[in-house]
Amino acid sequence: MTTREKLLSAGQVLICVAMLSGNMWAQQAISSLDRGTANDMMEVVANDIRKNYYDPKFHGVDWDTRVAATKLQINKSTSMDMAFSYIAALVDTLNDSHTMFYPPARNLESNFGFDYQMIGADRCYVTRVRPGSDAEAKGMKPGNEIITINGYLPDRENVWKMGYIFNVLRPQDFLRVRVQLPSDGSSREIQVKAKVVPHKNTISLSWSWGRYIDAQNHSMRARSTEFGDELMILKLPYFEFTNSEIGNMIGRARKHQTLILDLRGNPGGATETLTNFVGALFEKQVKIADRVTRKETKPWVAKPQHIVFTGKLIVLVDSDSASASELLARVVQLEKRGTVIGDRTSGSVMEAKYHRNQMGGDFIMFYGESITDANLIMTDGKSLEHVGVTPDESIVPTAQDLANNQDPVLSHAAEMAGVKLTPEAAAKIFPYEWPSE
Repeated sequence: MTTREKLLSAGQVLICVAMLSGNMWAQQAISSLDRGTANDMMEVVANDIRKNYYDPKFHGVDWDTRVAATKLQINKSTSMDMAFSYIAALVDTLNDSHTMFYPPARNLESNFGFDYQMIGADRCYVTRVRPGSDAEAKGMKPGNEIITINGYLPDRENVWKMGYIFNVLRPQDFLRVRVQLPSDGSSREIQVKAKVVPHKNTISLSWSWGRYIDAQNHSMRARSTEFGDELMILKLPYFEFTNSEIGNMIGRARKHQTLILDLRGNPGGATETLTNFVGALFEKQVKIADRVTRKETKPWVAKPQHIVFTGKLIVLVDSDSASASELLARVVQLEKRGTVIGDRTSGSVMEAKYHRNQMGGDFIMFYGESITDANLIMTDGKSLEHVGVTPDESIVPTAQDLANNQDPVLSHAAEMAGVKLTPEAAAKIFPYEWPSE
């Protein structure tokens, strides 16, 4: 058995989260009242899923048996964090990218000062390190390959769960990160301390996870740059724009022969925004997918907008492109509207609704869960869930590219549009802006 095989698999990471060490908040003894509260919370979440999940057969999972087993686990929990972990593990048995438990929000936020990403088939790299952070002080650099985090091997199936666990479910006061150096292939373990930021009066339902997402995609504005009448590059960090805003973007794009739509790192967003954006790229009505719900299958179509870009289209994606980003990229492929370049996408493509819950009297705890209410089947009869979009041209940055702040993907796309743009210059077009702490 190889070292990789000996490490915990993707499916085990969340199930075993209760065993993780380094939890930021002290593990106080749980009372019988607390256990009752956790069980009540679990029952509400389980019932919401029972009533609203798009597949009433739960993919073959015996839901009632799982719920009963979770109740027994909660009754043996030694802390509320452990109890919440068991609720999260119950929800995780559905193996659904858009169905997730959001525990009560905390008043503290942890930030480790570095970002990482899956690149290619099974490699995880440090992509950026925050200046002045403990990670920088410990010698972590972009281009370092991450071998393990707290002993767990990151892969395409579990990397998002790591973010959920370490930042939301059981925030850590430090991470043990084993990295491999690109210079000589040697490895070493770096213990990165979290910077803890207090936040008062935290009552938002999914505040902790929302703050984590904002930290990764904090700049919600679209950014663009233009090269004569040959090219416009438009970077969309999120699908959350009004139709008027989309019209302004496309209106400017129409002045150019080629539009590069950069969806790298875009986690998705509102279905309405996606519908309108697809309608701004096609002169005809286009079917995005079939929405398969408990009760019916209904086509999801996008009608042409008043302002439509008809020139050459290039779409950039990576492993962090998810949900709406993946749908748009796949529609472009299926309709032969343009070329998709980059890395295989996340494979997180369902349609979900957030369910708001609370309990308590004088002291109210807010919690909730996202529940998939529709599967999305593309016009080729396939779902993108756990599959993702394979680019027409697979191009990914190397460890050296990351270390030298180079963007070979955007550079290549610009060359396809007839514009000379070096990888160094491409990386400087949309510089990353660290969120305020």
